[in-house]
Amino acid sequence: MTANIETTILREVMSNDHFMRKVIPFLRPEYFDQAHAFVFKEMASFVGKYNKMPNKEALTIELESHENLHGDLSNEVYTIVDQLKPNEDTNEDWLFDKAEKWCQDRAVFLAIMESIQVIDGKHKTLTPNALPDILREALSVSFDTNIGHDYIENFEERYEFYHKDEARLPFDLEYFNKITKGGVPNKTLNVILAGTGVGKSLFMCHCASANLLEGKNVLYITMEMAEERIAERIDANVMNLPVDQLETLPKQMFESKVQKIAQKTTGKLIVKEYPTGAAHTGHFRALLKELETKRKFKPDVVYIDYLNICSSSRMKGLGGSVNTYSLVKSIAEEIRGLAMEFDVPIFTATQTTRSGFGNTDVGLEDTSESFGLPATADLMFALISTEELEQLNQIMVKQLKNRYNDPNANKRFVIGVDRSRMKLYDVEQSAQAEVMQEAPIPDKPLNTFGSRERSDFSEFNV
Repeated sequence: MTANIETTILREVMSNDHFMRKVIPFLRPEYFDQAHAFVFKEMASFVGKYNKMPNKEALTIELESHENLHGDLSNEVYTIVDQLKPNEDTNEDWLFDKAEKWCQDRAVFLAIMESIQVIDGKHKTLTPNALPDILREALSVSFDTNIGHDYIENFEERYEFYHKDEARLPFDLEYFNKITKGGVPNKTLNVILAGTGVGKSLFMCHCASANLLEGKNVLYITMEMAEERIAERIDANVMNLPVDQLETLPKQMFESKVQKIAQKTTGKLIVKEYPTGAAHTGHFRALLKELETKRKFKPDVVYIDYLNICSSSRMKGLGGSVNTYSLVKSIAEEIRGLAMEFDVPIFTATQTTRSGFGNTDVGLEDTSESFGLPATADLMFALISTEELEQLNQIMVKQLKNRYNDPNANKRFVIGVDRSRMKLYDVEQSAQAEVMQEAPIPDKPLNTFGSRERSDFSEFNV
């Protein structure tokens, strides 16, 4: 039966150009037995070189040039080639489904055989830690038939997309829901820009707490503070207690409060600590897969505290020849790719420059180390604190880039902050009156193109 389906697949690949282009990217020589694999490799090599399948005569000539094709293997190979005759009665859709099922079965079988080698200690390179990845890769084998969106023919799919309610992760803060049309979508990178001590970690801890209480699964990755310090901030938020009172709580009372939180939500929150500058998306990816495998935990949102102290999985750090622009841009692209791979929104933060630290009207130009970060982010906003705002227990938020909504609508607004409880909250509408007015664009010298520079960099709001 196996030989029959293998021959049938190769026959259709040779005679049906449409079928060949649909399936050949997913076929692997190791799926076939030795003789069929020999024929397939020659066919695939011909396609790679000439972008079309060889006819029977060309395939025979190519095979005859192989010195190691002799004996019983040669007889089997030429018997297969003789059977590669077009069959007009074959149903292409049926064969496509059969070929996909056959590839899936072969991938699982080979993965099991490889796993046995690993378990027996006979594998040359892999250890038992690789078993989950081996099996997961085999189980993910699938023929992806999507080869692009046809603008004319696929108009119905496009229309349905326009009217589909996109899944979003909502905030518990009114104005953040306004500027994002109800929350951030999956597969996005959302960046907080602020100076030291303004509230980057406070913002992420507050949002993580709010997500948890909404029944969401939350993964918080920290490279700046210890796991316990992040958990302490979240405790203060969800228990509505000042941070300095947590250590005075009796154990029984603390346990009771944690149990009440567990009763209020179906979500989980995992905090994972990495050394500063030592972790990159490769570590995060492994963590996500390990959590799914060992704890059945799949996050609805990921917080990374924070981007600039991550490392890049593609580039060496400053000890090499890479500049900070390229390095930070690479890290941002990798994290956004991780968000797309695992279908989650990711929040992270970055520092302002030294000049932006005391700036009351922070702009994209105040992003430290790399201007490539704003180019990669889907949403980027600044948190601004002044002495006047601190006295009012408020933080100003300024939109810098927004792919979800018009960034000029509600460009600036304020939110309340209770630093002792690590909480953020909505303020009265009257408090928004002054900041809702657009600040005038300051006069700046003409640049080399003869136009005045702007601080909002609106060309990034796409």
